[in-house]
Amino acid sequence: MRVAMVSFEVFPFAKVGGLADVVGSLPPFLQREGVEVEIFMPYHRIVDQNASKYGYTVEKVLDDFEVPFVQTPERASLYRSTLPGSTVPVYLVKNDHYFSTEKVYGFEPEGEQSIFFTVAALQAMQCLGKPFDIIHANDWQTGLIPVYLKSRLRDEPFFQDSATLFTIHNLGYQGRFSSIFMNFAGLPHYLFNVDALEFYGEVNFLKGGILFADVVTTVSPKYAEEIQTQDYGEKLEGVLSIRSDSLTGILNGIDNELYDPARTTIARFPFSAHDLEGKAKNKQALQQECGLPLRPQVPLVGLVSRLVEQKGLDIFSHIARYFFMHEVQMVVLGTGQPEYEGLMRQLSNEYPQKLCARITFDIDLANLIYAGADMFLMPSNYEPCGLGQMFSLRFGTIPVVHYTGGLADTVTEFNPQNPIGNGFGFHHYGDADLLLSLSKALYFFHKKEQWDRIIQNAMSANFSWGRSAKGYKENYQKALTSRRTA
Repeated sequence: MRVAMVSFEVFPFAKVGGLADVVGSLPPFLQREGVEVEIFMPYHRIVDQNASKYGYTVEKVLDDFEVPFVQTPERASLYRSTLPGSTVPVYLVKNDHYFSTEKVYGFEPEGEQSIFFTVAALQAMQCLGKPFDIIHANDWQTGLIPVYLKSRLRDEPFFQDSATLFTIHNLGYQGRFSSIFMNFAGLPHYLFNVDALEFYGEVNFLKGGILFADVVTTVSPKYAEEIQTQDYGEKLEGVLSIRSDSLTGILNGIDNELYDPARTTIARFPFSAHDLEGKAKNKQALQQECGLPLRPQVPLVGLVSRLVEQKGLDIFSHIARYFFMHEVQMVVLGTGQPEYEGLMRQLSNEYPQKLCARITFDIDLANLIYAGADMFLMPSNYEPCGLGQMFSLRFGTIPVVHYTGGLADTVTEFNPQNPIGNGFGFHHYGDADLLLSLSKALYFFHKKEQWDRIIQNAMSANFSWGRSAKGYKENYQKALTSRRTA
């Protein structure tokens, strides 16, 4: 089975969010399942900057080629690299106009850029000459791929046997633009109606992907359920309910070999669930790194996040000072909304012995937090999947979460009467509920026998990409079956 995976960002070539991590991690595990994967992405300016850092090379494979349908004189060329540590080809669509900004998402208008990339990627596939069984599009930037395949390219022999799978990584970002983009895209105007691309008077790229793909997936089973409700559906719950038979939640994963606390270089000191001496040393290193007192018996809470309301910073801000009345320490790492960046700076000044706030992004410090903290806070209002809780579980750092999306699929409440849980959390999104969950976690931290059991439960959880790859392979087959019987 041949799969073309199309994404606007791919780690380590260009990364802004979790989408890049997924597309940069999943393909090698799909290869182990016998799936032949090739990745298509834009040639962003940052790709060259990352080349020496991550040890990949880029070579030209196609000179300038025409991008059909799109109302622009711009042409594209195609370059090739390989996903580091694998044999997965990565094809990069280059155009000095549309991919000229320093930031991955810095071009205006984004809709025009997205359309150009979408059509150029499809044209590049044809130029390469070997058809794909599955074209796997990701998020709104590639949402028009299924639309083109069922309209302008419907009778194109190259795509006659290709099925489409569309993955929603975050329903909150939909790609909504003026209807004039129908002209730029060269799409038939009969598609601008409520049963196709029209959405409250605009074109909605994500809606197009949902309606026209053979199979739709999202990044956790719980999130697949939630987005069909009014609370989480972002006004697309009706559309998603229509596709419910073709909608599946496949939990994202992590590389268990890379994130093995007994062998990895991610933790400064290796350890295992049955020998936590190295974890204690990582905690000490984290306290030293952050200028906190070396107090091994005081629970240390980590938070690695965008400092925005969606990540639960609104409710945490309401209970922060109550929380710091406990004997605790906390390390916060991230950037975001100015009000929450300011709050963290203010709290660190008020509680210098308890809180270290690093308003930046530092991958090494993030890894040290995963390995060295006692608890990991993720009180997100909604979370399609989340990877932070998976990293923390792998390193025995106990998550405290809002039970939503992927957090609900990965974290199980610890109950001493049935001690199989690996963390703590709350169902109702509120400040009092968050404080209660944190207090419960702090209580069990001081019950050594039970806390060690929670750590063992956490570290034995399996959220590997291998399991996710099997889920995608099944849905690729489902898409092919659906395509053939359509």
